[in-house]
This record gives sequence, C-alpha cells and structure tokens, in this order.
Amino acid sequence: MTTDSDFEQEVERNYRHNATVNVLDGTFFWLGASFIASRTILPLYVSHFTDSKLALGLLSMIAATGWLLPQLFTANWVQRLPRKKVLPVHLGLFTERLPVLLMVPAAWLATRSPTLALVAFFVLFAWHVVGAGVVAVAWQDMIAKVIPLDRRGRFFGITNFGGTATGVLGAVAAAWLLDRYDFPQGYVLCFAAAAVFILISWVFLALTREPVQVSQEPAVSQREYWRRLPTILRADLNFRRYLLSQVVVTTGGMAVGFLAVYAVQRWRLPDSQAGSFTASMLIGQALSNLLFGVLADRKGHKLVLEWSTLLGALAVGLAGLAPAPAWFHAVFALTGASAAGFMLSGIMIVFEFSIPDVRPTYIGLNNTVSGVVAAVAPLLGGWLAGVAGYRVLFGVAFVVELAGLALLHWSVREPRRVHATMGAGEV
Repeated sequence: MTTDSDFEQEVERNYRHNATVNVLDGTFFWLGASFIASRTILPLYVSHFTDSKLALGLLSMIAATGWLLPQLFTANWVQRLPRKKVLPVHLGLFTERLPVLLMVPAAWLATRSPTLALVAFFVLFAWHVVGAGVVAVAWQDMIAKVIPLDRRGRFFGITNFGGTATGVLGAVAAAWLLDRYDFPQGYVLCFAAAAVFILISWVFLALTREPVQVSQEPAVSQREYWRRLPTILRADLNFRRYLLSQVVVTTGGMAVGFLAVYAVQRWRLPDSQAGSFTASMLIGQALSNLLFGVLADRKGHKLVLEWSTLLGALAVGLAGLAPAPAWFHAVFALTGASAAGFMLSGIMIVFEFSIPDVRPTYIGLNNTVSGVVAAVAPLLGGWLAGVAGYRVLFGVAFVVELAGLALLHWSVREPRRVHATMGAGEV
C-alpha cells in the first residue's frame, strides 16, 4: 500500500509535468470556449431564432447549472476511486467534448429548419454542460491530488491567464468570422473552431500522471451517503455559512446572461460585437488571473471571492447606467475579472474546508447547492426583464450581489486560518 510519504514524493516528482500538461489543457479549453462564449456569442445565436427572454434565461440556466447540479450525485462514486483521471479523460471525451463537435452540423440546419436547429442546439449545449458536470468532481479532486496546496493558486492563475490570453485571440477571430460570414455560416465556423481546440485540450489532460490514493473512509451505499449529508452541514458551521453566502451571490448572477443581448438590441449593434465583448471579458479575466492567483496563495481564497463579488456587482450596476455601447467593454471587463476570481477561488476554497477523504462530498455539496439556485436565478431574471425591463433587472441584481458580499465578509471565516488554529490545538 502506498504510504502518505510515498504519495507526496510521487506528487513532487511529477509536479512539473502535471502542472505543464494541465496548464496546456486549460489554455486550449479556454481558447475553444471563447468561440462559444455562453455570455456573449451563444445568446446572440439564440436571438436569431426567437426574441423570447425566457429562452435566453433557459440558456443562462443551463450554462450556470449544468456543470453544478450533477456533482453531488457523483461525489460518493468519485470518493471511492483510487484514480480520478479515468472519469474526465475516458468518460469526459463523450459527455463533455463530443457534443461541441455535433453543434457544427446542427447549426447548418438554421436556415432550412430553424426550429429543429434551435432544439438541437439546446440539447447539445445541455449535453455538453451537464456532461462536464458529471466528470467535474473527479477532475477537481484529481487537480487537488497532483497540485500541492501551496501552489494551487498560482497554478490556476497561470492556467486561467494562459486561457484568457489565447481566448482574447479566439474572441477576435470569432468577431471576424461573425462579421465576415452571414448567419449561420459564421456560427458554424465558430462552433467548429471550438470543437477543434477543446479536443486538443483533451490530449493534454490525458497525459496527467496521477498517483494512486485509496480512501480510508469506509464504503457506504448511496442511500447512506445521502443520509449523512445533513450531518456534515450541521457539524461544519463555517461551511454552512459559506454556502448561504454563495446562494445569495449566485442569485445576484441572474442578470449576467442578458448583458450582451441588452446592448445589441438597445443600440442595434451587429453580431460581430459579441466577439468584441468576449474579448473585453477575457482581457478582464487575463489581467485579474495572475493577481488573484498570488493573492489566493498569500491571503486565502475568501478575500479573492469578496473582490470577485464586488466586481460582479459593479458590472451589472454599470450596465444599468451605461449611456453608450462603448461602456459595455468596461462592463464585460468587470464581468470577466469577477468570473476569473470565482473560477479560481470558488473551486479552491472548498478544498480547504475538508480533509482529502471527504473532499468530493464537500465539492459536490458546494456546487449542487449553488446549482439549484443557479437553475432558478436566470429564469427569475428573464421574468423580471420581461415585466419590468433590463435596467430594473440590473438594479435588483446589483443589490442582491452586495448582500451576498456582506454575508461572505462578515459571517464566513477563512478556512485556511480555521484549520491552522485547529492544528495549533485551539478550537
């Protein structure tokens, strides 16, 4: 049996290799994702078929919840696996990557059979996002295994910086394609580029060297696993407060999926503007990623999440006040900076609430609770935009995000400090 010392030595021995291939995985995945950005390009694609705000809310709901909701259902399974890599590599090829490739022929149907094309798009996009959620706990746990705690912030900062930097190029290319080619050809080419780069990223992911680590927790049935979840929440007050803060913050995200469509419709902008907005969003992500990575390693992930929540609130607040379309480059830059912090520390902070043996359960709880709220928030946003207008939606979202920030700041303790205190013999 592999001892803790042997395990740690193997992690250190393969650290450079694993950091390199996973940075490349993240970089190419982000590059591909820039061609199918769910906050800019895809809402405009859907708007070619329908002007329904609920359809846009459905798109935003799938984007927000599809990755989150499945995770609690897979956590018990993942907890038992000595190697987590098998799920994101072997299963993920079909559940996460294949549907992006199938979006290409589906988009060709847009002019001949628009209803079928729209239905096919929603089915494939849901397949892609939910499929990513099915393997997400295993991927996160694999990263936690192969990247040591004191280097995770920098790892994600570098990964996200590389991804957003190349993603800016992808967004510029997407803007050119949408400007150069009529609908739906421009979108067909964007979807094809996304598929190519996302499949390249899978090759690097498959090269990860993950050591075997057998869980010391006794195996339990799925029924028993579900029965224990309330006990975990009752026992961990700090984690429970953190979840509550994220419920409020996630509710405040109800407006994000409507930003691009609002700007394009209000000022009658061309579809190519979606690529420009995506570039602004990715520049915001790139500039904040390295800063947030260093800040997370030095000060903890809670502070990064506080800044991210504030930036998200400022983005929707500015959107409601913007007098000209040029202001939306700042709106999307703030949105990107906010998203960067959540992608970095929203994942990493959960690792620090728990011990390794039950880490998948904490990951699943966090993401599933957020996912349930994220399923409702965009639909609520679509309804609010329909009855009261986009500006009211942006104002409500601004207030709710500030409330979430207050909860996070004043009720949640930095988990890294909590564990350090407990390790020193204090309770």
